[in-house]
Amino acid sequence: MKTQYRILGGVSLALSFALGASSAYAQAAPAAPPPAWKQGMPDSMATSTLAPMPGKLTVTKAADVPLEKIKLPPGFKVEVWADSIPGARAITQGEGGKYYVGTRALGRIYEVSDNGKERTSRVFVDKLNQPTAAYKDGNLYVIAVDKVLRFDGVAKNPSVAPVDLTAKFNFPPLPHHNWKYVSFGPDGKMYVPFGAPCNICELPTAEYAQIRRYNADGSGMEVLATGVRNSVGFDWHPVTKELWLSNHGRDWLGDDSPNDTMLRLKTGANYGFPYCHQGNLPDPDIKKANACAGVEQPVALMGPHAATMGVKFYNGTMFPEEYRNVLFNARKGSWNRTKKTGYDVVMVRADADGKNAKVVPFMTGFMNEADQSWWGRPAYLHMMADGSMLVSDEQMGVIYRVSYRK
Repeated sequence: MKTQYRILGGVSLALSFALGASSAYAQAAPAAPPPAWKQGMPDSMATSTLAPMPGKLTVTKAADVPLEKIKLPPGFKVEVWADSIPGARAITQGEGGKYYVGTRALGRIYEVSDNGKERTSRVFVDKLNQPTAAYKDGNLYVIAVDKVLRFDGVAKNPSVAPVDLTAKFNFPPLPHHNWKYVSFGPDGKMYVPFGAPCNICELPTAEYAQIRRYNADGSGMEVLATGVRNSVGFDWHPVTKELWLSNHGRDWLGDDSPNDTMLRLKTGANYGFPYCHQGNLPDPDIKKANACAGVEQPVALMGPHAATMGVKFYNGTMFPEEYRNVLFNARKGSWNRTKKTGYDVVMVRADADGKNAKVVPFMTGFMNEADQSWWGRPAYLHMMADGSMLVSDEQMGVIYRVSYRK
């Protein structure tokens, strides 16, 4: 029995030693990093309850959308054009009444079919990393964080297998702020933004916070601008053909700074990130001498943390003359602010060269100022051939049609 006791005692001692070492190791192990959205939060806000608000991501029918709450200028009308599209974001138009709608969290591209009277939708492609879509010459391009797929002749063959162009485009790999709005420009090239892989940081490599363009096959990559933290919407001015783009400011600098911005692209320009925000605000954490010197100035300040998203110039004839060539911008709405802002569609009225800009409300009612409640989050815009405007609502998973009648 003594021998057995000694053996068990030795096991007990070894176990105690192992547990003690394990405990010491656990104490010495570094803490898990905070979630990406908390990066840059100061110690003074450690108890803040501000956090991103998860989307609904379930089907909503048109009858359940409170259209009566939406406010528009006199003469304008809003209706639900398509429903049952959870997480609906950017809209691109194909052929034969087909529209393709990207999502973020769900990883889907929806195909919406319009027969002139009603719209139906189906999941066109699924299980991708934050996909969006662009259309050119009969081919649908599906762009995810880590993948580029081309569906050739999709209008005639809706089940066509994709051509994988991922290697040719060679996107940088880090995912934070790498959801993309992508579109083909008047020059026939694909324009692609690459957001910063952080809330605020020195960039790990130079390939982030950029605006690029490519040939449709992935060749001929050019860097057009740098210092753009997170652009998720852009369009070309109908007269000057210059690119105007939305840009998100960083979080955790208080309720009122920095502003999101509307930018006018100048090739080779730097827009400040990470050292300078909104053209004139040096960052207090990522410091640089004369941080805002030489930074290209924004066309307009779009509100602090407002989540400025889709950008479209009005080039139709249905709306009154004073709306011609005016920029519309969907602001999805703030989370990093104690008093909410955004949750609307605004206009940026400016000269063609970007001067004398004024931000004017257009489509409101998604948020109640009095109690800070909200029910919808406008995300992207699309101009129809008849001059009406489509507006996607990521929260409700529907697409509105805004029209005008005298």
